Formats: sequence, structure tokens, C-alpha cells
Amino acid sequence: MRHSVEFKNITKYFPGVKALDNVSFRAEGGEVLAFLGENGAGKSTLLKTLNGDYQATSGEYLLDGQAVHFRNPHEAIDAGVSVIYQERQILMELSVAENIFLGRMPANKFGWIDIRKANREAEKIINDFGLPLKPQTKVKDLSIAYQQMVEIMKAYSRDNLKVICFDEPTASLSDAEIDVLFKIIGKLRDDGKVVIYVSHRMSEIRRIADKVAIFKDGRYVATVDAQSTDEQEMIRMMVGRDLGDIYDNLDRDKTIGEELLRVENLSSDYVDPVSFTLHKGEVLGFSGLVGAGRTEVMRAIIGADKVLGGKIFLEGKQIVNKSPHDAMNNGIVYVPEDRKTQGILANLDVAKNITISMLDKNSNTLGVIDTGKESEIVDRGIKNFAIKTPNAEKKIVELSGGNQQKCIVARWMATQPKVLILDEPTKGIDVGAKSEFYNMICRFAKQGLGVILISSELPEIIGLSDRIIVMGNLAVKGEVSREEATEERLLSLAMSEGGKN
Repeated sequence: MRHSVEFKNITKYFPGVKALDNVSFRAEGGEVLAFLGENGAGKSTLLKTLNGDYQATSGEYLLDGQAVHFRNPHEAIDAGVSVIYQERQILMELSVAENIFLGRMPANKFGWIDIRKANREAEKIINDFGLPLKPQTKVKDLSIAYQQMVEIMKAYSRDNLKVICFDEPTASLSDAEIDVLFKIIGKLRDDGKVVIYVSHRMSEIRRIADKVAIFKDGRYVATVDAQSTDEQEMIRMMVGRDLGDIYDNLDRDKTIGEELLRVENLSSDYVDPVSFTLHKGEVLGFSGLVGAGRTEVMRAIIGADKVLGGKIFLEGKQIVNKSPHDAMNNGIVYVPEDRKTQGILANLDVAKNITISMLDKNSNTLGVIDTGKESEIVDRGIKNFAIKTPNAEKKIVELSGGNQQKCIVARWMATQPKVLILDEPTKGIDVGAKSEFYNMICRFAKQGLGVILISSELPEIIGLSDRIIVMGNLAVKGEVSREEATEERLLSLAMSEGGKN
């Protein structure tokens, strides 16, 4: 059976924000419908109103032609609607099998949980996915990528599944894992399920989607054919402007200054000895495949992981960072890859998220915070980083991913650092917001900062970096200048067996 879901005049208000504005369109089973739009365009909000996380202010949904209203995600799941969010919704202390069948564990004839049957059934699903997992393994012992896969398997295992929505599902997956995911999505599509796929990666949309629903400022714009519609045309529809080649239009710093940071043979439990230099006004890219060790190098630099050997010099002076706080005081700050768990403080508002790193500097000797000084920092941060929020008291979790990321950058830039480390800063961010971040990075470099950029997107690394360090297997494999950099060269170095050349 081919299922369908129809959105009819869906409107959603938040205090001071109209997140969805009279959205109406239909999604059919047997095809993959991608959602495309800038952060804040309403894509995730629409999914959350569909599955009962949010309640629409007005409008209705039709599931297989019947009006439905879900008061919570549990009711949506019971009706056959599942949403896989960027944030993992699994229980870390339970096994893979227990997570897959959570709330519906098989029982024996005595009514007791039959864990052996659960493991057998889970193993069948794991084999469908082609993953090297065991049903008995605790989820906390899995990588982020495999934790995401467990959540997808949980939805896949439900017999009543009619609609499944993926919100940026590949953000933490390797290419091989993406291949597995797309295989499963293809099976769901062929089974007649409604598959909705939210992504900012145009290459993925081209590969997996049949149609693309485009959103702008909370409004539905149009649904177009994924294969025959020109990429620039889709971008114009979602942002209302032609971005052209965003890398060509960047206002770069033409001069690179003196050496700022020198790392000599730095090693930890998670990375082999690594050496490199960073200059004032330079954007230094770190490229490599998943698991190459890029993040681990930065964690060692800022003292998040214990350093086993090596030295760090800042402006010619040796420094020792035993903690990220030490690093911040020394002028090195790090914006982490996983903003949900390591970046934002989800229960706090925008203002507190921006000023949290400056509590000691904004307080007197008695620990009393200077609220006027804090407000000045917050106002400057919101203005300088163009953070879209109705006010500084808005909870940060209610902002789009791109605006959350801007708050984190504003937080660390308020400390007036010398070295800014950005780990996958545009992950899960739309094309328009990426352009803002790219110009922001160039602006930081022009101010004399040394910027270290980790990115898994090769066009991004090549388009922004002055030099590129390529890592693989926890070691440096090579260094490439911007002029010499090509995707083929970077991949060749990343996959090579030798050391630096």
C-alpha cells in the first residue's frame, strides 16, 4: 500500500516568531521527498508539529486521507509516524536490541521479557542494515554514527510504519554508513512508505530524493523534481537570491602574518605525534576521513584530553593547557563539532549562552555579576553575528541550528582569543547561513586571528583555507597550499599509508 500525508494550512506561532505560515502540500508514498530551506525556514518545526512534539496553532494533517491530531510523539508512533532527529533519542545504558524494541519487548508465555527473542529479532534488522553490531552491545559503547543507526532501526522495526522523516541523518555518518542508510531508505520507499528527508547537502538530495519541497521564512514555496531542477534555481527559491560561487565572493585577507601557534610532536591517547604551525591572519584547514584524528588533535591542544608528549608554543612562548579553561586564558578557544551536547547550554537563554565563559571577568571580587557589562556583551554578540532571535531571553534550543552556532561563536569571541578552532562549524547549516559563516571566518582572519578549520566538506576546506593539513590514521599525511589543493589530491593523501610528505 502506498501511504500519503497531507499538510493543510499549517501555521505555528512561537512568542514573537511565526515559524510556519499557512503551509500546504502533499507527500506521497513510494517516493523520497526532500525538504530544502535555510535554517529557520520551518523544516524541523513542520516535522515536530507532524509528530506531536509541537502543536500547530492552526491547520490539520491528513494521514492516508484521514484527519489526525497527535498530542505527543507516542501517539504519532502508534499511528505509524516516526521522526529521526539530529538529536539522538536513545537510552545509552540499554543494549542495541533493548533500544530497538523499547516499550514493546517480546514476552514469553509467562509474560516475562524474552531477551533472547529480542536479540534474535534485532539481529535480523542489523543484518538488513549490513552493520557490524551485536544486539547485546550497550548503546553507550557505540560511536555516534552507530547510535544514529540504532535509532533508525528502531523506527524501521515497527510493523505499522507509514511515514518516516529523517532530519539531517548523515551529519555523523561516514560514506559507507551513508550508503547503508540510503539502501534502507530505498527499501522504505519501494515498500510504499512516505519518506521525508531533510538535508542541506545538495549532493545527497540529488542522490536519494525524487522530489524537493522548498521552504523560505516559514512558508512552503514549491515542490520540484530533484533531478531535472537546476541546483542554482533551487538555491534561488530557498534564499531569494543567487549566491553564485560563494567562495569567489569572499573578502579574504591577502597577507599572512608572523607565526602565532606552533605545535611540536603533540600526542595523546587518541592521536600520534603531530606537528604544525599557524600564522596570524591565516585560515589553516584540517582535512581527512572520519576517524582521522583531527578533533583529537584539537582536544589535546586545549587540554580536553591528556597530553602524553610534545610542546605547544603561542607567540613564541611555551604554554601548557591542562583544561579548556587554561586554553581560553591563554587565548585559544574551541567551537566543538557536536553543538547539542558540547556547545549550547540547552536549558539557558541566548544571553547566558553568550556570557557563560565570561562569568569571572564580568564579576567583582565578591562574585557579583555586572549585569550592565553582560548586557553590553550580549547586545554586541547578537548584532555582530546577526543572531536571529526576538530577544536575548529566548531559550537557545528554540533557535535554528545556524543561530545556535552563532551564539557559541559569539561566546568564545567575547573572550578576545588569538586562536579560534572551528570543528565542523557548518554541519547541518543551510547554504545561506554557510555563506554568512564563511565571511565571518574571513573577517576573523583579517582581524589577525589564527583560525583552524576542521571540515569534512572538501569544497569548504579548499574554498576557505590558506593551507591544508591532511590527516589519516591519527597522523599527519601531508600539507597542501590553497593553490595546489584539489579534492583528488586531498583524498589521495588522506587514504595513503605513509606519513607526511
